[in-house]
Amino acid sequence: MQARQFGANGPSIPVIGQGTWNIELADRAGAVAALRRGLDLGLRHLDTAEMYGSGRSEEIVGEAIAGRRDEVFLVSKVLPYNASRAGTRKACEESLRRLRTDRLDCFLLHWRGSYALEETFAAFEDLKRQGKLLSWGVSNFDVDDLDEALAIAGGGAIACNQVLYHLRERAIEHMVIPWCERHGVAVTAYSPFGQDDFPLAASAGGGVLADVAIAHGATPRQVALAFLTRQSQVFAIPKAARAEHVEDNAGALKLRLSDSEIARIDAAFPRGPKPRSLPML
Repeated sequence: MQARQFGANGPSIPVIGQGTWNIELADRAGAVAALRRGLDLGLRHLDTAEMYGSGRSEEIVGEAIAGRRDEVFLVSKVLPYNASRAGTRKACEESLRRLRTDRLDCFLLHWRGSYALEETFAAFEDLKRQGKLLSWGVSNFDVDDLDEALAIAGGGAIACNQVLYHLRERAIEHMVIPWCERHGVAVTAYSPFGQDDFPLAASAGGGVLADVAIAHGATPRQVALAFLTRQSQVFAIPKAARAEHVEDNAGALKLRLSDSEIARIDAAFPRGPKPRSLPML
């Protein structure tokens, strides 16, 4: 099982975790069972946010991890509209209540808003001192944002930058991933299969994924996850509300691609030029 350190000071966790965006739209019992099946298979990095389903995603996660909290690396996020010093503390308390836990392993600013980063980061540090979170980070931050965050927080403080990353959206490879590698910041890829547009087997790129998958006795989605997590700082959090999809995702933890296979996939899904702004959902 492939695992690596989460940030400069965090624990070693598997490179594949479980995302929960829109999981509240699925059958609740099935979603809870899928998350628990993921834990059984080692997918112990669970990611959620106060925004997801207006807190219902956190409630589902809370039900899924009941009695198993110590197995889980638990991440949630504060909305930028709530990210004042007092608002961040309150948001954390509400997330903890919905998640039925006394602590988060990491708490992220979901994206930049109007509140100064100094306020949000001060609240994160308040919460760390209280033991309510063990680390904190950011989401949807481009390099300019990361430079500013580093200047405020100092080295080693920012555990993670969670960003959009999939085969057809590789913009973060230009500057964000290298920045995070230099500064010991974990990169968590959200929506690693895209938005209902995973490459079809009949397409040129889909054919490459299928060929590589056959060579490993794997699936194309497992190959995609292995490609995205090939770099030393990167984790991926695919959502799966059904146990069979979770099992497929977990299979990527055992898959290692050769240099030639990585080169084939790279050519089939070129990263393209650096965009003017960081893509996000």
